[in-house]
Amino acid sequence: MAAVTIRNLSEEAHRALKVRAAQHNRSAEAEMRAILEAAVRPEGRLRLGTALSEIGQKHGVTKTDIEALEEISDTRPAEPMRFE
Repeated sequence: MAAVTIRNLSEEAHRALKVRAAQHNRSAEAEMRAILEAAVRPEGRLRLGTALSEIGQKHGVTKTDIEALEEISDTRPAEPMRFE
């Protein structure tokens, strides 16, 4: 895991952070992690697996359909391109 040092944080911000952490029953460090995670990984982000699952459900794709596709799929490695 990476470690981060925050320099020149105002006393007011530090106090507010400690209050917020106490309200959430966690340490100031845990509160900072939660704030950073929420900022860079928002709830509304597109989750590819979820999106694909929803599309499959919308169109009635079943596990049997997927198994049938797996049976007929070509598992041989692709031939490399030739530039002649």
